[in-house]
Amino acid sequence: MPGSIRNPQSTIRNSPDPVALALAEDIGDGDLTCAYFVDAARSGKARIFAKQPCVLAGVDCAVRAFALVDATLAVRAIRQDGDALQPGDTAIEISGPVRSILTAERTALNFIQQLSGVATLTRKFVDAVKPHRARILDTRKTTPGLRALEKAAVVAGGGTNHRIGLFDMVMVKDNHLAAGTTLAQLAENVRRFRAEHPGIRVEIEADRLDQVNDFLTLDGVDVILLDNMTSAQLTEAVRLRDEKKRAVLLEASGGVTLATVKAIAATGVDFISSGALTHSALAVDFSLELIES
Repeated sequence: MPGSIRNPQSTIRNSPDPVALALAEDIGDGDLTCAYFVDAARSGKARIFAKQPCVLAGVDCAVRAFALVDATLAVRAIRQDGDALQPGDTAIEISGPVRSILTAERTALNFIQQLSGVATLTRKFVDAVKPHRARILDTRKTTPGLRALEKAAVVAGGGTNHRIGLFDMVMVKDNHLAAGTTLAQLAENVRRFRAEHPGIRVEIEADRLDQVNDFLTLDGVDVILLDNMTSAQLTEAVRLRDEKKRAVLLEASGGVTLATVKAIAATGVDFISSGALTHSALAVDFSLELIES
């Protein structure tokens, strides 16, 4: 029908393994350096270790990279996702053909560096809001094709996953409301959705306090997203919710940084979401060294 959107789930389920895809991107027709400069008969041991303090993530991806390159490699995870590492701490040990270790090295490091960056930044946000009750949420602002991995890294850092995609939660944002939907129409749409999908959360974005006041009158709304509001406005939104005794959760979002997140948490909101967790995390420095060959 006109305007319909094809359900992408069958395509998504058949998408390539991101680790296999990354290896294919790097190796192509073969590792020319190892083929000519590393003895095929040579075996050895190596380790991947942190070069700066961090929260570890991406261990499974790194282990899988070595396994896909050479199933004869013995790969052992010394530490797990979510562990705090100091410089010099070993995350993974590998033994077997040196050619295979070196061929998989960069892909394994790329995953563990990038995902540990997400986990490390998330942990900083989580620590910054203590002792307030607000939970740190991620967003859909993820690297295309790596959403599941990056969201797992957020969890490793102590954060909480927001919706995974468009399919598992309703979020009515300003652009959805821009066509002139009235409050009565919005109420009817929520009611109809609830009747057909009772187990799926409904969230509505509010840019102003009068919208918050209106949305608090709607039945069936689980979360109100408070977009780009000041601390004073956030505090007032919490007061309105509590005054009306509505079991609606409040999420603050927009321009959240490590410098501002504690003050936002102090307003009493339930969630604070930040796209920075995934789109602005700096990779953590890890290295692989041969320790015996």
